[in-house]
Amino acid sequence: MKPSEPRAPRREPGREIQAAIIILAAALACGFVIQMLLQLRAVGREERAAESMMSGVLSELHSLNADETARRTEAAERMAKLPEEKRQRLEDLHLELLTVVNAWTPMDPDYVPELATVIEEYQLDARCASVVWEMMQDCREGGFGYPMICSAYRSQEFQVELFENKIDRIAMEKYCTREEAIRLASKEVAFPGTSEHQLGLAADIIDETYPYLNEHQETTGTQVWLKEHAPDYGFILRYPEGTSDITGIIYEPWHYRYVGVKFAKEITKSGMTLEEYVAWRRGR
Repeated sequence: MKPSEPRAPRREPGREIQAAIIILAAALACGFVIQMLLQLRAVGREERAAESMMSGVLSELHSLNADETARRTEAAERMAKLPEEKRQRLEDLHLELLTVVNAWTPMDPDYVPELATVIEEYQLDARCASVVWEMMQDCREGGFGYPMICSAYRSQEFQVELFENKIDRIAMEKYCTREEAIRLASKEVAFPGTSEHQLGLAADIIDETYPYLNEHQETTGTQVWLKEHAPDYGFILRYPEGTSDITGIIYEPWHYRYVGVKFAKEITKSGMTLEEYVAWRRGR
């Protein structure tokens, strides 16, 4: 090297390694941030999908109003035939026990009754929890049947889950469209917000010897006894045979609703559904 030429700077290996580590760390940090953003975005999509699920079901169900209109018309005609001279307003101290909840009269989804445990995970309105247990024990101890509860109070969230599961099962079993599955599901499982179970006043009671929810349930010892004696405890068979045009629900020989002894005996004796009885008493 000539004396006049500048000397080239010396490279220090340690600085190059340090710079490489900094660059690698920055890249990893960026990758982590990007991954977190993608995960948050995915969670957001899932939340939006969950929120839109029920709105989609609602819009689909509302579009199926032809059958609902027909049922309302038939119900109105049937109610119009009730004797006018017997119509009067409800003036009882426990009118809330006659609250009608059905496909046309939804309840407040935030309503939660004062609950009491009947047995294990099953709860009912505190006014009837001990009563239903007494009724079932009297049936069992009398040797008439082997009653057991298979459904009692349901929250709004649980009713949504039941309704969605029913839609999926019907769609798979009948190979039908979701629209048709919703229409069929609404005949067997109440749409969220329209189920008596959410009031805490209804219980599905079956016989242990035949734990199936179908019409054959009516032949069991439990149902034969309940059909005759349930009113003595304040319960009515809520969805009698041949009344689906009024109630909107198929015949369910296992579904009992608490209305108090006075009303239970009057309703059973009259042969009316709860909808008809309330309309009769109110003079509608």
